[in-house]
Amino acid sequence: ACESSEKEFILATTTSTENSGLIEVLIPSFEKKSGYKVKVIAVGTGAALEMGRRGDVDVLLVHAPEAEQQLIDSGFALERIPVMKNWFVIVGPEEDFAGIKGSNASIALSTIARVKTPFISRGDNSGTHKRELQLWKDAGFDSPPQNEEWYISTGQGMAATLTIASELKGYTLTDKGTYLATSLATRLVVLVDGGLGMENIYSVVLLNPEKLNINNLGAAAFRDYMLSEEAKSVIRNFGRQKFGQPLFIPFGSD
Repeated sequence: ACESSEKEFILATTTSTENSGLIEVLIPSFEKKSGYKVKVIAVGTGAALEMGRRGDVDVLLVHAPEAEQQLIDSGFALERIPVMKNWFVIVGPEEDFAGIKGSNASIALSTIARVKTPFISRGDNSGTHKRELQLWKDAGFDSPPQNEEWYISTGQGMAATLTIASELKGYTLTDKGTYLATSLATRLVVLVDGGLGMENIYSVVLLNPEKLNINNLGAAAFRDYMLSEEAKSVIRNFGRQKFGQPLFIPFGSD
């Protein structure tokens, strides 16, 4: 995807790694260590995977395991390497009009649907949106209640969706990292934390250089860096000072 120089490549990542500010810390540290220049494109995971399939980017950092596996099965990607994780949470207004606090995701969504309090969906085919659709399925819905007035689809990134949820005093599914990074600007609280289906795994996906014109060496260097002790330490400490807790946990450490 990058012809101008061997020492440059393009990384497609998700809005959550960008909104949280993590990527701004990781990339300069990688560039200094490796001598590569990285252009970062932050989009929803669905769009990132599509760019990977076309060879418009050289490497991916995304969080939709099933969709990543499909890209591997179709021959456009070689492997996915889990590098960090955090959790999905359901957030909403402090008043918690539907009374979902402390329940699991399935019960929470069923309750929201019954009470018809606003639920704000990203609706953008991102990793978070894919997970939300799966959670509605787990809650016994064939598909989310899209034609219901209380179900609102933003078609936007996580930070924008959280802002809308806050304004409408509604609920939404978010990765914990973006929630914490924007929590000072919104009036939302975490109501469902943890439990089945709420783990959020980010992986580096290496694309197939035999099918796509990509900077495979740059991609491999990025993968190696993301697995290094240095990167793990950056990930482990990111957000600690500002939010009192890390936003992500490097893989291979609990």
